Amino acid sequence: MGMYVNPGNGGFRRMLADEYVDKTGLIALVNAVMGTPRGLVCSTRPRRFGKTFAAESLVAYYTCGADSRELFEGLDISRDPSFEEHLNAYNVVHLDMTGFRGTSDVVAAVTGRLVEDLRRVLPDAPLRTGAIELALADFVAATGRKLVFVIDEWDAPLRERRSRESQEDWVYFLRLLFKNATFTADAIAACYMTGILPIVRYGTQSALSDFDEYTVLAPSAYAPYVGFTEAEVEALAERHCMDMAELRRWYDGYELPYVDKATRERRVVRAYAPYSVMRACDRGEVGPYWVSSEAFAALRTYIDLDFDGLQQAVVQALGGANVPLRTGKFENSIHDVASADDALTLLCHLGYLCYDAATSTARVPNEEVRSELADAVSESRHPEVARIVHESDALLEATWDLDEDAVAEAMSRAHDSGCAPAFYNNEQALRAVVKSAYIAAADHYATVEELPSGRGLADVVYLPRRGDQAPALLVELKWDRSPEAAIAQVRERDYPAVLRDWGGPILLVGITYDRKSKRHVCRIEEA
Repeated sequence: MGMYVNPGNGGFRRMLADEYVDKTGLIALVNAVMGTPRGLVCSTRPRRFGKTFAAESLVAYYTCGADSRELFEGLDISRDPSFEEHLNAYNVVHLDMTGFRGTSDVVAAVTGRLVEDLRRVLPDAPLRTGAIELALADFVAATGRKLVFVIDEWDAPLRERRSRESQEDWVYFLRLLFKNATFTADAIAACYMTGILPIVRYGTQSALSDFDEYTVLAPSAYAPYVGFTEAEVEALAERHCMDMAELRRWYDGYELPYVDKATRERRVVRAYAPYSVMRACDRGEVGPYWVSSEAFAALRTYIDLDFDGLQQAVVQALGGANVPLRTGKFENSIHDVASADDALTLLCHLGYLCYDAATSTARVPNEEVRSELADAVSESRHPEVARIVHESDALLEATWDLDEDAVAEAMSRAHDSGCAPAFYNNEQALRAVVKSAYIAAADHYATVEELPSGRGLADVVYLPRRGDQAPALLVELKWDRSPEAAIAQVRERDYPAVLRDWGGPILLVGITYDRKSKRHVCRIEEA
């Protein structure tokens, strides 16, 4: 066994020794394209979403000489018809590209280490030198087994601030291996790459066009293997006596669409952040386990970019809004962000936003991400962005204290901040400002828009989270009408009916905007 070539099953065995959530069904997807032109797969997802677990399971399953049968007994892949055919049947090349961080010449380092390992694994084989594909072809000929490449964090060299030339060298190296008609067909059975960013594009063309890509924006059949599913988290919650509602609030929110091949039905996977769920279960309490200083610094960098509309979109997303997003022009490069849409698309790939393809919008997925995003925005170098976040706490206190003038003034400042629609044209625009202003409400409330209640739809309802003693807020918005009219409508149509089982205090909040005076007015009453 080598370090990079046929490394064995030790990594997967170590994972099984801990509490393991079975995601080996992914192996069947790779088996289905083994030895075909579709055998080149790139599956990308945010950090700490199980990329390494997936890579280690593939390495253990495919590596010849590893004898991994007992490791997979009882797991999903053992019940698949393809299990026996491909078990420990290939030479495996496993590259974890995070191990090459800081290396000045990644291609030279990878090539050198692979050649050394090939000779270590098969010392008597005559291996040609001068080109890595020649050495690999000789290795395949000597062993009689094709290669399966497993490349973990394929994009790590691209995420570092290397020279453009160095990044292009790495992409060219991958093209040499996987776009070489003769070598690829004769020597490679499959390649599974995982990372955060999809394959880089130059203009509209993928740099590695022969790969089938599956991303968090379009995961297709790989959707059930991006993070934990709802059923898997429910099983963990029961086993560890955790509150499923709290796990859902903190770690749910990534809705991944796919088509079930067997039934052709469209389905949606509710994906949870695996690392965070496991940490919460281990420690017995929810919290922001996903955060890291490296990612936090990158996040703040992109929020600080002075793209038109970016700060407005981020603040509105923090307030619970779905923000419009066009993903098509992003070139999948962390260093070539050229617009607000590029920055927001990158935040989706990093996991800070969740993309809804049906509506072409993005939103903040859960409390864990919201708390980190709020921290990044509050430390923004753009004073107007930071101010509206800081002032939101005061706005919430003013609402609880029934301080109507303070609430109206806060709405005016939120509208003038530059993080809201530039002008009001209807009550939807007013609603966007209200939700942006009430960013701090996410610490205490779940937000519901147009909630059916009584004889109509309540505009915005803030429902206190379990165990929180804050009053419920029922907010009604009006355009060129008095706040008294807003409160009257709430009472006449019996909107508080939906909150009767709440059992705690309820505040009715009427917020209006007058186009002539350009003033916001607020009225607050206890229900």
